[in-house]
Amino acid sequence: MPSALDTAAPAAHAPTAPVAAPLTIGPLPLSVPVVLAPMAGITNTAFRRLCREYGAGLYVSEMITSRALVERTPESMRLIKHHESETTRSIQLYSVDPVTAGEAAAFLVGEGLADHIDMNFGCPVPKVTRKGGGAALPWKLEHFRRIVEATVKAAGSIPVTVKMRKGIDADHLTYLEAAKAAEGAGVAAIALHARTAAEFYSGNADWDAIGTLKQAVSSVPVLGNGDIWSAEDALRMVEQSGCDGIVVGRGCLGRPWLFGDLASAFTGGGLKIQPGLGEVGDAFRRHAELLVDFYDDDEARACRDIRKHVAWYFKGYPVGGELRARLARVESLAQMDDLLGELDRDQPYPGAPAEGQRGRAGTPKKPSLPQNWLASRELDEAHRAEVTAAELHHSGG
Repeated sequence: MPSALDTAAPAAHAPTAPVAAPLTIGPLPLSVPVVLAPMAGITNTAFRRLCREYGAGLYVSEMITSRALVERTPESMRLIKHHESETTRSIQLYSVDPVTAGEAAAFLVGEGLADHIDMNFGCPVPKVTRKGGGAALPWKLEHFRRIVEATVKAAGSIPVTVKMRKGIDADHLTYLEAAKAAEGAGVAAIALHARTAAEFYSGNADWDAIGTLKQAVSSVPVLGNGDIWSAEDALRMVEQSGCDGIVVGRGCLGRPWLFGDLASAFTGGGLKIQPGLGEVGDAFRRHAELLVDFYDDDEARACRDIRKHVAWYFKGYPVGGELRARLARVESLAQMDDLLGELDRDQPYPGAPAEGQRGRAGTPKKPSLPQNWLASRELDEAHRAEVTAAELHHSGG
């Protein structure tokens, strides 16, 4: 299919020259400094392929627990599969144990299954943090260091990056110490979601913290994450923080063409994709088609998956509630085609109503942590047992 960039319209006040240097992560050159953030249930092969059709960058898999990978569970093996068109195969690992993390990395490298490994230390989900995992884990700094060191050592020439949050809450920030530890352990880049676990996804991301991290880390790229809803936001983050690249999560939900906007903005192309309703319907249909391929031609399962994307794709467009509801119950591609045929394909891009925040922000909350977790930066035996139980499959960052 032709690139959606072919249908782009000039952006107001568009840059006319490149505004950021190409990003290099270890041996991997990226033509634009853009990374798709791992999102459980979202960034599977189908969505990654769709985003690639619009733009450029590094597209990271859903989060895979290192334990599940070491045990070769059927689901973990399916999730690490990459389509042949994915020339840089990027996998995110979630781990709480140095031995298991190293074994998982060694498996990926030994079997030739990955070109890049990212490590998740940013999950704010209570059922993870209450076991000491995710965003809670860097508080135990030496344990964090050992996990990263084991992964980097096992990965060999394959670059390893880490993604983290600012810390547990405003009184227990960990990102600067953890970033220095990761830098010393040999990671190829560090990404910061500029919120604490307590903030979840609420409020505004603290881009100044990204700038502070950039000043503290000198030998590897620093990537910023949080509140990038448009290419203009990405450029502002780079200008404000001085970061080397950006990580996009919720901003691309239902908007894979955002990667086209980002590619154009960072290279000075001056194009902004403003799809009409017909083009949005086509992208939604293409996403479903790629999901069928991802699920080994299981059309029913693909349709169940695409249902959660309906609200994101059609946000701000004049699509009636009754039609939205039927799309959210779609059972086959044929039925989807009939429903999409009811769209007024000539409706233009609606502007602001289709832009802005996507996904649930939630509200600040007191992080759930193991008992006495904050009493020491060292991991004692009781906490070690709790951390081991934290290796579950959850989204986060």
